[in-house]
Amino acid sequence: MNCKIMIAGTNSGCGKTTVTCAVLQALVNRGLNVSSFKSGPDYIDPIFHSRIIGVNSRNLDSWFCDKNTLNFILNESTDEISVIEGVMGFYDGVGGSFSSQQTAVDTNTPVVIVIDCKGMSSSIGAVIKGFLTFKTPNKIVGFIFNKLPESLIGTAKNFCEEMNVEYFGRMPNNKRLSINSRHLGLVTDVETAELKQKMQLLAELAEENILIDKLIEFSKKNQSVSYKIPDIKKVTNRPVRIALSSDEAFCFCYRDNVALLEKLGCEIVKFSPVHDKKLPENIDGLIIVGGYPELYAKELSNNKSMLADIKNKVSLGLPTIAECGGFMYLHKELESADGERFPMVGAIEGTCFKTDRLQRFGYVRIAAENDNLLCKKGEILKAHEFHYWDSTNGGNGFTAEKASNALTYKCVHSTSNLYAGYPHLYFYANPECAVNFVKKCEEYGEK
Repeated sequence: MNCKIMIAGTNSGCGKTTVTCAVLQALVNRGLNVSSFKSGPDYIDPIFHSRIIGVNSRNLDSWFCDKNTLNFILNESTDEISVIEGVMGFYDGVGGSFSSQQTAVDTNTPVVIVIDCKGMSSSIGAVIKGFLTFKTPNKIVGFIFNKLPESLIGTAKNFCEEMNVEYFGRMPNNKRLSINSRHLGLVTDVETAELKQKMQLLAELAEENILIDKLIEFSKKNQSVSYKIPDIKKVTNRPVRIALSSDEAFCFCYRDNVALLEKLGCEIVKFSPVHDKKLPENIDGLIIVGGYPELYAKELSNNKSMLADIKNKVSLGLPTIAECGGFMYLHKELESADGERFPMVGAIEGTCFKTDRLQRFGYVRIAAENDNLLCKKGEILKAHEFHYWDSTNGGNGFTAEKASNALTYKCVHSTSNLYAGYPHLYFYANPECAVNFVKKCEEYGEK
């Protein structure tokens, strides 16, 4: 079994992403085979870990997955060590549940908490004590002190010793090396090189200031947990070819969704709506994932042959899943980030337009209003929404209920061959909908 450790934080913005990236790069530099996981549904951090640091990266989400599935996904990794980055504050979740703390307990993973020490001295001790005692069990084994002045290292060590917890080091305050949230779709080749250089500098700081050997030591301790391998078998009589969008405009794809489709008997064929002239040949299904189509609206709109091919194939019954950015791409018109409107595929009447805030952000349960590509009427799927753009025609094939406040609304265009809407699906939370999709793809190919 691989070794594992979680790097979580006191709150969003405390520096846990910067610390996680520094530790990951330091482990890679040591020649270790490293994998990373992000607690929660986030796409951006796993993309960053994969693209910039070069590690295998996936999600661990205790709202989407039960304890058994979490441990299966985590232990599928064959790398020497897995680093799990927490989400928000360690104890934060939906209604006090589904937090990084729950994921750590469910997977029996030791946790190191990052504290932002800017502006604090003795109060650091209160934060340590509060996180250790607020809720148990919590799997916290120690702390990393971000932005801790050298003069307070002794103070932090003393607090850890007094409370019988480990001091794992600190990260000095260096604004140039902090990792900020951004559109990863804007990362050019030049910026990628600059970010990789930044990672190396972070790794050097980690080797100097974080006790990497101690992190590795604790990653090996007392981690056994029993679980059953899910019964996932091929459901097709032949390889089913699924075209999957993959480029700078469409990059939000759960690796586990692809892995599950492959286990069910699919061959995944990647294509670029920006650069390719048409869909891959001899496909049985189509998935257009989320991303940043609003940043590439002009390029997408100018690729007329791709737009026409997708519209034609969808109209002829090609089983299609289009989530969030993919859903926006299927519209007749899309407003770009600059406010200009561009023609798109036109499979869905309506316009996607920019707003000034996140729309319907968070976990949702969506109940089918009719039999459709993925499920029967009345069945409920788990999903997640994260988007600033909205639509004049969001669909009414499902009724969504937000997990956080029970708000309900209509969403998604759904037919016998189409699921198109803002909610992102995670197939391990809804394995039957993946099976249904694959079977519909096989039936389409046989016709």
